[in-house]
Amino acid sequence: MKLGASVGMRDDPAGLTRHVRRLEAAGVDYLWAGEAYTADAVSTLGFLAAVTSTAQIGSSILPIYTRTPSLLAMTAVGLDKLSQGRFVLGLGASGPQVIEGFHGVPYDSPVRRTREIVDICHKVWAREERLVHEGASYQVPLAPGEGTGLGKPLKIMDHPLRPRIPIHIASLGPRSVEMTAELAEGWLPLYFWPDRAGDVWGDALAAGRARRAPDLPALEVVAGGPLAIGDGVEGLRDHYRPTLALYFGGMGARDRNFYNDVLRGYGYEREAAEIQDAYLAGRKDEAAGLVPRDLVDGLSLVGDAGFVKDRVAAYRDAGVTVLNVTPVGPNGVRDIETLAGWLG
Repeated sequence: MKLGASVGMRDDPAGLTRHVRRLEAAGVDYLWAGEAYTADAVSTLGFLAAVTSTAQIGSSILPIYTRTPSLLAMTAVGLDKLSQGRFVLGLGASGPQVIEGFHGVPYDSPVRRTREIVDICHKVWAREERLVHEGASYQVPLAPGEGTGLGKPLKIMDHPLRPRIPIHIASLGPRSVEMTAELAEGWLPLYFWPDRAGDVWGDALAAGRARRAPDLPALEVVAGGPLAIGDGVEGLRDHYRPTLALYFGGMGARDRNFYNDVLRGYGYEREAAEIQDAYLAGRKDEAAGLVPRDLVDGLSLVGDAGFVKDRVAAYRDAGVTVLNVTPVGPNGVRDIETLAGWLG
């Protein structure tokens, strides 16, 4: 099991440099930068490529609707060169409220679009021939009668450092998870509860793996939670509640919240409805208090050494290969050093 940590853009570049270098020195194998509707992730990833030397750097995630497939492929080529072969292209569909509400782009056919984007990226990176893709979501070049009619097949001018850059996909729905297990090098499931993950995603993962190409490596599974090791730190688990309430209750419309669907899949039908009702009515503190106690505990790595070791074992037994952690305790990054020592 490898270690990962999420980092975000900071106003102090020198401080960010010190932070990520300490994470790298502590044993972190993957540094992730995400993108919602804040500063873009590519800027941070380019910075990470320049100030680190050993950790993989990955996007978690670049939304598929906000860039063309070819630009995603080009971005991956640039970041892979800057990092000397350490880049992981993390993709995800985000959700209709962000994509349509902030970017003004229709949110349609996320599974089909993701599949076509993966295919286009592979064609661009292989550089075996000029790019031609005729799909339901993307046509490259544009189909006759579209645009000016002057488009022609092209090949990326630069030579990628690697002909196949790893792609990780953030997916939660069964069709999307099945596609991820079939096509991608890695899976980025948010709020993966190892104790019940098999109930939600086991069938989809098995179906996708059954169609997985033999030349693909085993699927990396990236999941984890907040980290604090020590006596008397258990109360820090509840600091996670507002974020969980936001996602389970408010990250999406009432009838289209993928995280709320996951909570229902974990067996909390009533709690999922109550959290959503409270959050959407503006009662955010109430929603946070409604998040089930055993879920809060199960998603965290916050407690004494015995508790954290047990949670690490649960993640490992559930198939997690990259344990993604966020230090929240008084020891800070020292807890990552401790964890790295346990993992060997």
